[in-house]
Formats: sequence, C-alpha cells, structure tokens
Amino acid sequence: MSATRIGVVGYLNSRPLARGLEKRRGADGLELYYLPPAKVADGLASGALDVGLVPSIELARIPGLTVVPGLAIAATHEVRSVLLVSKRPIGEIRSVALDENSRTSAALVRILLRDRYGIDPETTPATPRVDEMLAWADAALVIGDPALRIDRERYVVLDLAGEWLELTALPFVFAVWAARGAAATPELAAALASSYGAGQAELDAIVSEAAADSGLPVAVLLDYYRRNLRYEMGPAEQAGLSEYLRRAAQHGFAPAATIRFLGDAAAHADPS
Repeated sequence: MSATRIGVVGYLNSRPLARGLEKRRGADGLELYYLPPAKVADGLASGALDVGLVPSIELARIPGLTVVPGLAIAATHEVRSVLLVSKRPIGEIRSVALDENSRTSAALVRILLRDRYGIDPETTPATPRVDEMLAWADAALVIGDPALRIDRERYVVLDLAGEWLELTALPFVFAVWAARGAAATPELAAALASSYGAGQAELDAIVSEAAADSGLPVAVLLDYYRRNLRYEMGPAEQAGLSEYLRRAAQHGFAPAATIRFLGDAAAHADPS
C-alpha cells in the first residue's frame, strides 16, 4: 500500500496536533512534511499530499476536500500569532504587505479592515520580514512564530482573532485537517485524534522543546498553548468557520463553499 502523505504547518502552533504523528513518522505508512501554510494547500491541490493541516479558506478553493471533524487551529479570543502591525493609526492605512505564506489570514485582514474599519487598502504579498515590509507599506500582516516576537510598543497592533470576535462574536478557525478522496477514512480521524491526545498529554514537553527551538520564554509559550490557541472544533468553531467562508465569498476572495465533514452531513456556507 502507498504511504499516506501528511502536510503539517511548520509553526509552533501545530505541535500539539502533530505530536502523535511525529512519534509514528516513518511507521504505519505515514510520511510527514513540515511546510508553510500556503505550501500545504498547494500540496493538497496538486495531489502531492493526501492529508493536510490546511488554511481554512482553501476549503472553498480546493475541490473535493473532506474535513476531519473535531480538530482545528482556532482561537476563541486573541491568538497572538496572527497580527496586523501598522506604522499608522488604522484609519490611515493605505497599503498592507501580506505575508506570502498566508492565505486564510490574508483574506481575514481584508475582511476585517472593510467590515470593521471601513477601509480597503492596497495589498501586496511579501517575504515575511517585518522591517522590510514596513519600509514600503503602512502595515504588515505577520503570522506564525514571528508574530510572537513583535514589539507591541513600537507599532499599532491588531490581533486578528480578537478583531474577528469583536465583529462576529464567534471564534476564528485558522486551519483544519482535511483529506483528499480515499484518504478521508475513520482510521485517519482516529489517528489524528490520537495524535492530538499525545499532544495534550505531553504539553509540558512540547513547551520546553518549543522554548529551546524558538528562544521564546516558557511562560509565554505556556500561555500561548493553553490560553490563546484552541485545538478542539465544536459547534461555535464550526459556526465561525462558516461565517468566515460566507464573508470571504461575499467579498470575492473565494467561491461559495460547502464544507464536507467526514461522517457527517455537509455544512453549507451561504454566500448571500
């Protein structure tokens, strides 16, 4: 039998979800690839990956994906690792540099600036180096590990999950496990749930390893994993995901989407 090729986002936030998979890497026919979010999406779209921790907006862009229910990278309030960093007051922003690795957050920041602040600045993808981005743009979208290092006293900073909560009163779902075709099985769902179970059980070890790898303080990472991130996708998170896809379609950032959950009836994101 061919191996199951799994794309994992190569940021600190994915470690609890991938803990058990990492322990089984190379066994049981599992191949793991740590990639930026956009590359995970590209791998699923091309067929180079069978399963991926895919940016939420790609559920509307990649045909035929099935979402494994119950797990996600989400936030119920501020997330701290997805930020709009600005040199100017928000109402004066005319240009935004977008981290080229981001797709879900790239659409989210534009939705928030339009729907919450009534502005529609020019946006340009860029290499994620904050100083270089802000050398030519008024603001920069910063995601993942670099966002945890932002000096918030230097800039005007919007936490996008917190802004989404203020706009919609819903959690925000940044990424979900999704599979192509025959890879979407109950056995896959069980393996992913078991992997997250290992992450929960070994969170202290994950924090220690993440601190050693990133140089971030243990206390910061404990707070990040325990308070800022949510890995369980319940009804509120599903509602937030559907609302995000609805708004993305409304603004023309993605087609209208029907979310297919493994083992469940399809959930529809109404584009109206």
